[in-house]
Amino acid sequence: MIIVMKPNYTPQQLEGVISSVKAHGLTPHITYGVETAIIAAVGEFHVTSLDPFEVLEGVESVKRISQPFKLGSRQAHPENSIFPIDGFTIGGNDIAIIAGPCSVESRSQILETAHAVREAGANALRGGVFKPRTSPYSFQGLGEEGLEYLAEAREQTGMPIVVEIMSQTQLDVMLKYVDVFQVGARNMQNFNLLRALGETRKTILLKRGLSATIEELLMSAEYLLAGGNKQVVLCERGIRTFETTTRNTTDINAIPVLKKLTHLPVILDPSHSTGHADYVAAIARAAIAAGADGLIVEVHPEPSKAVSDGKQSLKPEAFAEMVKQIKAIAKIMDRRVAPIKKPVTAGW
Repeated sequence: MIIVMKPNYTPQQLEGVISSVKAHGLTPHITYGVETAIIAAVGEFHVTSLDPFEVLEGVESVKRISQPFKLGSRQAHPENSIFPIDGFTIGGNDIAIIAGPCSVESRSQILETAHAVREAGANALRGGVFKPRTSPYSFQGLGEEGLEYLAEAREQTGMPIVVEIMSQTQLDVMLKYVDVFQVGARNMQNFNLLRALGETRKTILLKRGLSATIEELLMSAEYLLAGGNKQVVLCERGIRTFETTTRNTTDINAIPVLKKLTHLPVILDPSHSTGHADYVAAIARAAIAAGADGLIVEVHPEPSKAVSDGKQSLKPEAFAEMVKQIKAIAKIMDRRVAPIKKPVTAGW
């Protein structure tokens, strides 16, 4: 249910509405506009009439939320959500670029990659330290050692770090290091993990599952929002279809559809959605043209020697060229790639 306050509402009237919402066993989530406030009241509501709320002082209108995803819908939050991520913003006019290797393999590898992508225009550094691999015999990641290398890279470059979390048991150690938690495709419906992350106030990058519908992605985001975490970024990373020439099928449609349905920022992963470095730049360009708020791209200094996903990783020079192309398309769309605001510290 959406309760819209009158433009001249008073703090006392707003508090009265909130108290009434809670008295009905619902949880209020407030969005403040320029002249008014919108209260999204979510939970099990068994009263058939909206009269108990329509008669409250200061209330302009009350209506039910038609979408199954309540807090993520534009009914609850008409304007785009825009929030900072340690040096840049996402969800507004700026386009964010996250780049780095699939896996943190060594200190030298992640530092070299971090400086290269930073110089090319990346705003944040990605790198996996706990790896969800199909085979139990494949490289599983460096764990906390990898987090320490990422933290060092952040100190040298000023870029926040984006790291995938696989289980809520990893949360305590990762909170000490990570700026943005990535929930991978395999964990999109790991509801215990989503609940735990919803209680944090770290930015969450939620990837669409391999066979998930758009509504299922938004319902997973709802777990995070219901926990009180408003800094949620959605990521289209390709879905599994009958096509085998690429690793996945990039659902470009998902970008404008999500932008219409939700106020949350939407980015695209052209590396996983194609599975081949030859196609990454083309799909990245298409994503920005379709209205994406950013990209997350895999970059490795020597893809042929990568322990995971080398085939889809760009070399630093190819990534730099891709960023130039993205800047040109962003300009056409009356947008820009988010500027790098933090200075780089000397030496590494």
